[in-house]
Amino acid sequence: MAKLHGLLGVASWSLILVAIPAMGGEIKSTSTQGKADFGRGSESRDVTPVGNTLKIKQRLAQLPTTMPVAKVAIAEVRLQSTDKGIEITLVTNQSAQLQLVNRSEGNNYIVDIPNAQLSLASGEEFRQEQPTDGITAVSVTNIDASTIRVTVAGEAGLPTVGLFDSDEGLIFGFTPVVTSAQTPQLPAEGETQTEQPSTPDQPIELVVTGQEDRYSVPNATTATRTDTPLRDIPQSIQAVPRQVLDDRQVIRASDALRNVSGVQRGNTVGGTAEVYNIRGFQQFGGSLRDGFRNGSPLVDTATLERIEVLKGPASVLYGNLDPGGVINFVTKQPLSEPFYAVGLQVGSFGLVRPTLDLSGPLNPEGTILYRLNTAYEKGGNFRNFDTEVERFFISPVVTWKIGDRTDLRLELEYVNDKRPFDRGLVAFGTGVADIPFDRVLGEPDDFSERTNLSTGYRLEHRFNDDWKIRNRFRSSFSDQTSISLEPGRLNETTGELSREFDAFNEASRNYELQTDLVGNFATGSIQHTLLFGVDLSWLNREGGGSYEPAPSINIFNPVYGIAPRPSRDELSEVYSFESQTNTLGFFLQDQITLAENLKLLVGGRFDTIDQSSSSSQRQDQAFSPRVGIVYQPIEPISLYTSFSRSFQPNSGTRVDGALLEPVRGTQYEVGVRGEFLNGRLTTNLAAYEITKSNLGVTDPDNPRFSIPLGEQRSRGIELDVTGQVLPGWNIIASYAYTDARVTKDDNLQPGNLIEGVPFNSASLWSTYEIQTGDFQGLGFGLGLFYVGERQGDFNNSFQIPSYVRTDASVFYRRNNWRVGINVNNLFNVDYIEATQRRNRIDPGAPFTVRGTVSVEF
Repeated sequence: MAKLHGLLGVASWSLILVAIPAMGGEIKSTSTQGKADFGRGSESRDVTPVGNTLKIKQRLAQLPTTMPVAKVAIAEVRLQSTDKGIEITLVTNQSAQLQLVNRSEGNNYIVDIPNAQLSLASGEEFRQEQPTDGITAVSVTNIDASTIRVTVAGEAGLPTVGLFDSDEGLIFGFTPVVTSAQTPQLPAEGETQTEQPSTPDQPIELVVTGQEDRYSVPNATTATRTDTPLRDIPQSIQAVPRQVLDDRQVIRASDALRNVSGVQRGNTVGGTAEVYNIRGFQQFGGSLRDGFRNGSPLVDTATLERIEVLKGPASVLYGNLDPGGVINFVTKQPLSEPFYAVGLQVGSFGLVRPTLDLSGPLNPEGTILYRLNTAYEKGGNFRNFDTEVERFFISPVVTWKIGDRTDLRLELEYVNDKRPFDRGLVAFGTGVADIPFDRVLGEPDDFSERTNLSTGYRLEHRFNDDWKIRNRFRSSFSDQTSISLEPGRLNETTGELSREFDAFNEASRNYELQTDLVGNFATGSIQHTLLFGVDLSWLNREGGGSYEPAPSINIFNPVYGIAPRPSRDELSEVYSFESQTNTLGFFLQDQITLAENLKLLVGGRFDTIDQSSSSSQRQDQAFSPRVGIVYQPIEPISLYTSFSRSFQPNSGTRVDGALLEPVRGTQYEVGVRGEFLNGRLTTNLAAYEITKSNLGVTDPDNPRFSIPLGEQRSRGIELDVTGQVLPGWNIIASYAYTDARVTKDDNLQPGNLIEGVPFNSASLWSTYEIQTGDFQGLGFGLGLFYVGERQGDFNNSFQIPSYVRTDASVFYRRNNWRVGINVNNLFNVDYIEATQRRNRIDPGAPFTVRGTVSVEF
C-alpha cells in the first residue's frame, strides 16, 4: 500500500511540474470588440461557389476521420451587416476543406470545425456583442488545438442560417428572429449595403429546431480513450444521444438503454441499483461516469449528454471489468455561451420532477466556465408501498482555461435517494405467481436510503498540436441503509411465503487516479495515435446486517403489520464485512493508420490487484490484450474483426470467508459498420463469442455468500440502426440474438441458459417533427420494445414469458420551449423487467403518462 501511495505522489507531482510553465503564461483576452469589419466603403466581393449544393450539404454532415487532416488556418474573421441580418466570413483560401458539425443549444446556433485553427494577427479570439437587433453576441474561438467553434446567440429565438462558399472563404448568413418591436438593422447613412451573393447555387438554409438534428453519434471516447470515429473502431459500440433521452423523457438510464442491442435490465437489488445484462452477462459495478467507476448505482439522466455502450471486454483501458461490456455515462460540460434551461415533469403515481440546467462564463474573459445541473424527484412508484420515492441530485462543474494549452476542470456530484426496498414478485411452479403486479410481499414501509458524494478534477496540458498529457482524479463516498422484510421460500400448496426482518448498512470509499499521455506521429507513411497511461484505485467497503425470523405472508391474501417491526437496536448483528481492493494498472495502445482505408488497433494492459477482507487476502496479476483491424473497401462501409480479454476480481466471498478467484473473459468479434445518407444514418452488424470463467453467484444454501459457477459462454448476433432518415424523421432501432448458457459447472447442469437472457430481443423508437408550415415543431413518437422468453434462474426451474411494450409521444417544440406528453406501456401489458432466483422478480410498470414542459434561455 505504501508503494501505491508513493507512485501516486510521483505521478501527481510530475504532472504539476509539467503544467506549471503553462499556468504561468499570459491569459489572453477573448474580446475583440471594435475590431470587426462591417464592410464600410464601396468594396465589392465576387462570391463563387465551391462545388455544388450537394457537396456543401455533405460537409455539414461529415466529421473528421482518424486520417490526419491538414488544419486550415483562419487568418481573419469578418462580420458585416446585411439587409436580413449579418454575415460572418471565415477568411481562408481552403474553405472547401473545412468540416462542419452544426447544432444548437437554446437560442444559440453552434458550428464546430474540427480541422481548423484561428490564427488572427492580433492572436486574440473574435467576439462581437449585439452586432444587430435580434442577435446578442457572436464569437469565434479555438476550443482545442484543432477545432474552431462559431457561436451566434439569438435574442428572441434561434437565427435562420445560410451557408455558402466564396473566393474570400466560408460565409455564414444569419437572419435573426425579430419581435414585433424590431426590424432588421439597415446600414447607417453613407454606408454601402452589402448585397446578398448572386450565384447559380443559392445559400443553403440550415434548419435547426433547438435540438441536435441527428440520433447518430459519429465519434466516441469509451472504446479508445481518445475521440475516435465509430467507423474506425474494431469493436461494437453504440451511443444514445441526449436527443433520445429528451424525446423519450426517460428518468432512469435503464429506460434509455432499451434502445441498445444486447442490453437487458438486470435485477435491481431491491430497487436500489441499476444492473444490466450486456451480451448475456450481468454487470455488477461495471458502469463508468466520464471514464471513472460510477459511484452512484441509480444514474440520473439530468446531467447526461449521451450514453456510450462498448460491447465486449474493455479491461485493456479500464482494468477490472466484466467481459460482456461497459456502459459509460458521458455528462454535460460547461458552455462558452450563456445557457439556461428549466424543466418540469409530472405524471402517473404522483410523479413530480423539476430540473434546472445552467451554464456559461463566470468572467468577462471567458476563461472560467460553469455548468450546474440539478433535479428533485418525488413519487412515480406504481407498487403499493407507503414509502415514496424521493430523490435530490445536484452536479456543479467548473472549467478554468489556465492558459492557451492548459485546462482544469473541477467536478462534484451529490445524490440522496430514498425509495421502497422492493424484492418484487415470486415464482409459482414454472412461471410467475398469478397475483396483481402492484402487490407488496414485504411490508409497505420497507425502505432504502442511499447518499453518494463524488468529487474530482481533470487537468490537461497540450505540449503542442500533437502531444498532450491528462491527469484525472475522482473520489466517491457512498452510504446505504435498508430495512425490509426479505422473502424466503414459498409453500405453493398454502401460498405462504416465509420472510425475515432484515437491516443492512454499507459504506464504500473509492479513490481513482488516471494519468495518460496521448501523441500523434508518423513513421514514414504510417500514422499513429499513441496512448500510454497509469491507473491507480483504492476501494474500501464495510458494513453489516441483522435479521431475525418474521411472520410469513400469504401471497394471494396478504395481511400486513401482523408483528411490529423491530428497531435496528433490537436486531442482533448476524454478519459483518470489510474489504479493500487496491489496483495498479499500466496500459499502452496504438491506433495505426496503415492506409487511408486500413486501420489497426493494438493494446495491452498489466494489472496488479490486492484484495483483503476481515478473514482472507489475495493478490492477482493479469495481462489484458486487445487486437483489432478495420478495413474500409468503400467510403461508407467498415469491416472489422477483433480479439480481446478481460480480468475482474470477484467481490464475493465463500461461506468460510475465502475470496473467490478472479473472473476472466475472452471475446472474438467480427462486424460491419455502415454510414449512409451523408453520414446521417449509421448501422452496425456484429457477431461474437465470449467465454467467461469463474463467475461468482449467490450460494443457494447461504444467500449472503457466493460460490464459483465455473464457465459460461455467450454467442450472438446484433444489429443497431440509428440516425435521421429524412429531415425531422429520426430512428434508433436494434435487434439481438443471444445464446448465453452454462458450459461447465459442478453445481448446475451444463447447457442451462443464463437467467434473464432472452434468445431474441428488439427495439424501435422513432420520432417525426414537422419542419415547415403552420404546424412546424409539432412531433410524434412511437416505440416498440420486444423481449423474448427468458429463464428465471440458473437452474432453469421457471420461465419468464415474452412481451411487447408500446410507447408513444406527442410534443410541440418552438424556438426556446417544448411541451410534450409521453405514454409508456400504451396497451397496459403485464411484463417482467428482470429476475434473480425464484423470490426476486421485478414487475414492469403499467400504463404510465408523463407530461413535460421545458424552457431554454
